[in-house]
Amino acid sequence: MPNFAFEYMDGGAGGVDLGVRRNWTSLDNVELAPRYGKVVRPPSCEATLFGRNYTAPIGISPIGGPGTAFPGAETYLARAAQKLRVPYALGLLSGIDVEEAARIAPDVLWFQLYRFSRNDHQIGLDLTRRAAAAGVHVLVLTIDTPIRTTRPRETKSGIQNPFRTTMRLRMDALSSPRWTASLARHGMPRFTSLKPYMKPGATFEETTEFIRREQGGAFTWEEIAKYRDVWKGPLVLKGVLHPADAERAISMGIDGLFVTNHGGRQIEALPASIDVLPAIAEQVAGRLTLLFDSGVRSGVDAARAIALGADAAFAGKAFLWSLGALGERGPEHFIRLLVDDLRASMGQLGCSEVAQLRSLDRKHPGAWPSSSFHG
Repeated sequence: MPNFAFEYMDGGAGGVDLGVRRNWTSLDNVELAPRYGKVVRPPSCEATLFGRNYTAPIGISPIGGPGTAFPGAETYLARAAQKLRVPYALGLLSGIDVEEAARIAPDVLWFQLYRFSRNDHQIGLDLTRRAAAAGVHVLVLTIDTPIRTTRPRETKSGIQNPFRTTMRLRMDALSSPRWTASLARHGMPRFTSLKPYMKPGATFEETTEFIRREQGGAFTWEEIAKYRDVWKGPLVLKGVLHPADAERAISMGIDGLFVTNHGGRQIEALPASIDVLPAIAEQVAGRLTLLFDSGVRSGVDAARAIALGADAAFAGKAFLWSLGALGERGPEHFIRLLVDDLRASMGQLGCSEVAQLRSLDRKHPGAWPSSSFHG
């Protein structure tokens, strides 16, 4: 990858990526005690999420602007997810629109929305209707981005907000022939799901200015209720870190939650996602589907999250690493690595089925006790 592409996708909030490192460190500190002395069948990783069967409780998280990290990323991710039958949550700010993604990955496609509140959410609600018409299975509302924060590594690499194509970025791109070749095939990212709402022929810079002007703030509970009324399929909120918010979501008929701190990319002061997962799982008590995101790099990380209460673990940044390493072959290769590693981890822990991970004794030094939270 060119330097600016790597810094865009790899960096976090704050000066030293503290939130990113906290996610990784907290996951690494979770220890699981195996149970031996019994016959362990070859583990099955099959999982059911919102009524659909998947190869494993592993998915691809919504990613904003993945085509900046690697041109054509959305197409490559969708193809791999469909082939290997894992959920792919297409981010709104992607280089293919929801209709094209549904053609590539009809059986596994989810769709993520940010808040576009002008004209009584005209854009967001129209996108919701388009997603339903395209056959999207799950709608994901991201609620943890109330304002745009600064990521110093992006700034140092030459990325501006709003985005501008500069000579420095062009020269940087030439340092990576594979990235440049994929750019030639797919063109500059256009965030094409938003194309119907912009003037014809908008440039990339004009597109980013449109997003900066129109998109912003976090969904309020009243707005979430509006989308709940319109969207008849499974509805998931992404960005929950507090048991009281989880309880509020249940009361509104929400079907699932992503427990995530946005990968440490919004503010470095947040707790690691894994450290609040047990308290949220205790509060939810199986009344909705819990999805884990932020810091997942391996099948062992997925096993840790499931043992602590998640129904599935999703990765985002690591899939972009796979594109940087292997180009369009990367996502399929990485899905296989994740599933194989999860299966091997389950077998080593004495688990023949995914659900048995929940019964393991564990040591989790960073866990927030339920008493730490106030309503």
